[in-house]
Amino acid sequence: MSAVKELLRTEVDGTISFGDYELGKKSKLSDYEHQGDMYKVKTFSEITKLEKNGTFVYESVPGTAVFNMLQDGDQMSFSVEGPEDAQITVEMEGDTEYEIFLNGATAGRMKTNLGGKLSFSAELGETAVQVRIEKVN
Repeated sequence: MSAVKELLRTEVDGTISFGDYELGKKSKLSDYEHQGDMYKVKTFSEITKLEKNGTFVYESVPGTAVFNMLQDGDQMSFSVEGPEDAQITVEMEGDTEYEIFLNGATAGRMKTNLGGKLSFSAELGETAVQVRIEKVN
C-alpha cells in the first residue's frame, strides 16, 4: 500500500491523487490549483477530506489515499487504499440516483440527499479498490 506523500498532486493524465493515512497527526495543504479550481486536503490516520473551491468533495473515516480521481457531471471514479475498511462520503448532484461500482461489481444504487451527499463502505486492506459512481438516467 502507498500514500500520497505530497498530500495532493496532479497526475500525468490530469486526475488528482490525495491523502496520507500513515500520518499520526493531522496535516493539510491549502490553495492547490488544478485546472482552474482551488483544492484543500486534510489527512491523517483518522480522516481524509478534500474540498474544491471551498465545497465538500470527499471524506473517508478512517483516513485513506485516493488515486486518479476524476469527476464530471454524471460520474466520479478513483482508486482508494487504506489499512482497514472505510466509510466514504462524496459530493454528487443533489436528490439524484447513482449506481456504485467497487472493483467493477455493482454495490447497488443509492439516492443522494438534497445536499448531494452519497455514503458507502469500502472493504480495504491488502489491495486498492476501484470505485466508479455513475448517474442513473
